[in-house]
Amino acid sequence: MKLVLPARLQERIAREALAAFPRECCGLIEGINENGTLHAVALHPGRNLASSADRFELDPADHIAALKSARANGHVLIGCYHSHPGGKAEPSPRDLGGAAEADFLWLIAATDGVQCRLAGFVYRRTGFESIGLVPASELAVSSLLS
Repeated sequence: MKLVLPARLQERIAREALAAFPRECCGLIEGINENGTLHAVALHPGRNLASSADRFELDPADHIAALKSARANGHVLIGCYHSHPGGKAEPSPRDLGGAAEADFLWLIAATDGVQCRLAGFVYRRTGFESIGLVPASELAVSSLLS
């Protein structure tokens, strides 16, 4: 499995992670699953309701709004993203404990407040599996949506 992620969406996640530092940012990813290749087409930033700076809890109202928007566009929610301020671009034990939906994408943006590193993972019933991030041109993504 791989993820096609346009540069503009990668940059937006990095901006959100840096802006939220030292708290975690979070949101959902709208897209298309085409024969095992995930194509991200939009991000839905969410409010982080967690009381602790080192975790995220996506506002349920933002989750519902993202779900409605994706359906209206003929897409699905293919995953989520969040940041790890001062951490690694890999799932934490807390992420594993919160994961439930098989084949759901998790993008993790590790940031020190200055730089950001993004990595992708797919949740399987046995744990997280690393997923390759493939840069996409806007032209390639827009042809999928036609």
